[in-house]
Amino acid sequence: MKLETFFKHFDLLAEAPNGVQKLRELILDLAVRGKLVPQDKNDEPAAVLLERIKKEKERLVKEGKVSKSQLSSNDKNENEYISFTLPKIWKWATINDITSQVTDGEHATPPRINIPEIPLATAKNVRDGYLDLTNTDFVSYETAEKCWKRCEPIHNDILMVCVGATTGRLCLIKEPPKITIVRSVALIRPFANYVYPEYIALVIKSPIGQNQIWNKVKQSAQPCLYINKIQSIYLSIPPLAEQKRIVTKVDELMKLCDELEARQKKKRETRILINNAALNKLLTAETPETFTQNWQRISDNFDLLYSAPENIGKLRQAILQLAVMGKLVPQDANDEPAAVLLERIKKEKERLVKEGKIKKDNILSPIKDDEIPFELPIGWEWVRFPELGIFGRGKSKHRPRNDISLFKNGKYPVVQTGDVARANKIINTYTGLYNENGLAQSRIWPKGTLCITIAANIADAAILGFDACFPDSVVGFIPSNEIGQADYFGYFMRTAKSHLQDYAPSTAQKNINVGILEKLLIPLPPKKEIQRIVSKVDKLMKLCDELETKLTQTQTESEKIINAAVKQLLTV
Repeated sequence: MKLETFFKHFDLLAEAPNGVQKLRELILDLAVRGKLVPQDKNDEPAAVLLERIKKEKERLVKEGKVSKSQLSSNDKNENEYISFTLPKIWKWATINDITSQVTDGEHATPPRINIPEIPLATAKNVRDGYLDLTNTDFVSYETAEKCWKRCEPIHNDILMVCVGATTGRLCLIKEPPKITIVRSVALIRPFANYVYPEYIALVIKSPIGQNQIWNKVKQSAQPCLYINKIQSIYLSIPPLAEQKRIVTKVDELMKLCDELEARQKKKRETRILINNAALNKLLTAETPETFTQNWQRISDNFDLLYSAPENIGKLRQAILQLAVMGKLVPQDANDEPAAVLLERIKKEKERLVKEGKIKKDNILSPIKDDEIPFELPIGWEWVRFPELGIFGRGKSKHRPRNDISLFKNGKYPVVQTGDVARANKIINTYTGLYNENGLAQSRIWPKGTLCITIAANIADAAILGFDACFPDSVVGFIPSNEIGQADYFGYFMRTAKSHLQDYAPSTAQKNINVGILEKLLIPLPPKKEIQRIVSKVDKLMKLCDELETKLTQTQTESEKIINAAVKQLLTV
């Protein structure tokens, strides 16, 4: 792909996943390789430019204005970092070669004051391309003057984060206020008479600059880039006139990227608004006929509405909400009402209590009208988990839970909250295997049990795919034989999750108590309608899976296209 073709397909490439970000990186990559603007044979070669800088630096060293350490840099291993050939009139040089000063800010923490005298710029103030002083501490003029003996940021200096996760982020100072900097910020001062500071900042920000930075970072508790490592970073240097042409072209293309990004954001926001409106009409449909019409509108516009993953997630949630509100499948007047089903469950539980197979439930308070969240269809009932089967916390009396004496030569699966959170409806993983000792201080829950987390991951729910133990951070629900499978209740829990999370205290370890789950109101349909709902939800969730797969495939293909285009451009 030639450069002209690249610009012709700029919009198309930008539509790929993270396309605009990749375009920004590609623009910088092309710029520093000499492929973004044409060379001019009349330009003074970079070698002459660098020789002038060298002589200027030697003069300043003799005059005591520049440190001798600025004459050469350590770690000059050109082949380690350079992977492409430059145009003939370009030259490789280190940051040290083209600067009069490379240092960092004050190492000792300067005392702050409460009045706005001199801003103290830290890593958080160095944004991508600009210095943000809207939220900063201040130091006194006296403190600042002491800090300025080490370095005083001026016009055309480059400030770069050199400590922490944002190491390598940088900005160029333009008409700066008087500021001072701390150790986490490095100052790079190019010879502005010989190199264009905007271009130097551009090269450091480019993929070749950032790759070198992170190759040189010392990985410790906090990433750290030492000054001598910054000095040894290699930059591709064109003639001065070409540096300016490159910066102008990059600015022009970055502005185009901004416009593309703004258009894409607007499209996403519009798509989300349309999707939200469509789903809201579904959720508020008052008649089956209205619901069918609204669903048809969504079906007719699937490609528009569900070309973004976040919208598919909202569709899943809407499907589940419709299911538990009795709006997903039509009611059948011939179905046995849920009240009759409840009566049969009650008699079954009374029999099991008499036989000593289960304990008698605590008496639940009556459901009040003001507790009911929405009106149910005829034949449905509001119920709670303990009324529908066996309901209780898992069991693991022994602490610590990872005691090897519980697991050595184990054979009984132990499910933890993470297994529930990771499951897609059915739990197919376990964290460990209890031996007989482990089992003795726990209990086995049968395959088909609905597991609900009440600690760490609040209100995640999934169904056991095998017999297993689990600790008291998980609650188990075994539906009555009169109901059968727990699928419907698993789907219901996904609609109740955000509501239950509101009960969790604001602590590091999020949790709710089992009493909250015991009081949770569940909309119970007739048994036959439960089966129809589960069948319909399964079918629609499969459709959502297919939509996500299609979207992933489309994104993968787009990524392949842009990656191939980038590779071709960079190897021309």
